Amino acid sequence: MFQSDNLLMKSLILIVFCVGFFAISLAAQEAIEILIPSQERVSIAPENPEALPRQFRELGLGMGLDDLKEALIQDELFTFRGDRDVSFLPILEQTLVESTGFSFIRRAFFQLVEGSVFVMSFTLDTRLLDHYSVYTSLVRRYGEPQSINPQEAIWESDTTRLSIERPLTLKYLDRQVFDNLIDESRTQDSRQILMREEFLRGL
Repeated sequence: MFQSDNLLMKSLILIVFCVGFFAISLAAQEAIEILIPSQERVSIAPENPEALPRQFRELGLGMGLDDLKEALIQDELFTFRGDRDVSFLPILEQTLVESTGFSFIRRAFFQLVEGSVFVMSFTLDTRLLDHYSVYTSLVRRYGEPQSINPQEAIWESDTTRLSIERPLTLKYLDRQVFDNLIDESRTQDSRQILMREEFLRGL
């Protein structure tokens, strides 16, 4: 009986070791495939990549709030609850819409400024999808990313930025709107500095 228990324990340890080794091997393979320079590996990128998408299913950058809510209600991948999932961010003067999801999508976030979507973020379910599969799918359609590091891969055009972040979040960004917001923020910071200097000179 003791020998039988010993044998069972050794078998379980061996199984755990094999599973762990297999998982580590997959992770290592994924890291090597993504991080080695593209000229040193066979590229899977097409000769003529597609334009970067500004839409995911029926959800798109530039959408108005009412259209976004209707699209979320109609899409079976989301459990959108209407206005309960809509928030206004007074400091940023932006609207945030969030929704849980079914199947491959765990959660989705949408940021709107002046009533239009300029950021879409989808957290994918790592039990059903893996980073490498999503990454290679994007490369096969849109070519090699313009920027890549262990945290994220980024594709950019003049109007759109698409990124995949670890562990597994897909983001769509309207670059023109985002750049305008950055410029406005810098202008406000500069104005604040000038006001501070004027105040100090008046002491």
